[in-house]
Amino acid sequence: MAQIFPRWTNKIPLMVGVGAPVALCGVVFVVWYYFSPRFTDVGYQPKQPVPFSHKLHAGQMGLDCRYCHSTVERSSFAAIPPNATCMNCHANLDLGERQKRVQPVIDSYEGKKSLEWVKVHMLPDYAYFNHSVHLNAGVGCSSCHGRIDQMDVVYQAEPLSMSWCLDCHRNPEPNLRPHDQVTNMAWSAADADAYDAAKDPNRKRKFDAELVSPGMPRTPEHLNPPISNCSGCHR
Repeated sequence: MAQIFPRWTNKIPLMVGVGAPVALCGVVFVVWYYFSPRFTDVGYQPKQPVPFSHKLHAGQMGLDCRYCHSTVERSSFAAIPPNATCMNCHANLDLGERQKRVQPVIDSYEGKKSLEWVKVHMLPDYAYFNHSVHLNAGVGCSSCHGRIDQMDVVYQAEPLSMSWCLDCHRNPEPNLRPHDQVTNMAWSAADADAYDAAKDPNRKRKFDAELVSPGMPRTPEHLNPPISNCSGCHR
């Protein structure tokens, strides 16, 4: 009787047995990496209704983050500034042709048309996050948002994923700074070392009471370490 299938088909079970696990590992890797926040979210830069430049306002002009995001130290959210905050300056400025860029702000301030900003940094509803707790603990704005003072258009600089948050919670020291430096975008590890050396050459930067505002819970020597179990963020 003539053969129905060619001889090489005898190797199909072996090829399936070897190839299936390899293909499965490839699929897992593709999903793990290309579907992760580090790949899908980092760099997200939506177009805003007004071309507001943080590089100009926070960088060149040196406006403190808290002038616009006034609730960030006492609330769970950072608050989008009301139009009145913008008009504190722009009501007294004549930008000529450039004034057209802020016209939507003026129209909104006068009640003609509402202004809807596009949110850049988004966390899922099931993840609890409180801005005031982090800032009062000495975590700087740039640790999560990157060098905002160098961005003409704000984009997401960090993945804001669970693993990224846990990495900081398990080793927060590199992101801690004196409370009066939380909005200093240029703060670096060298600044932290200089701060430590000025206080005590033998002191290591830990959860020191001087790095947080009054009223924060702390042990006699160090601030309580941040929560790294599930209930800390999923309440």
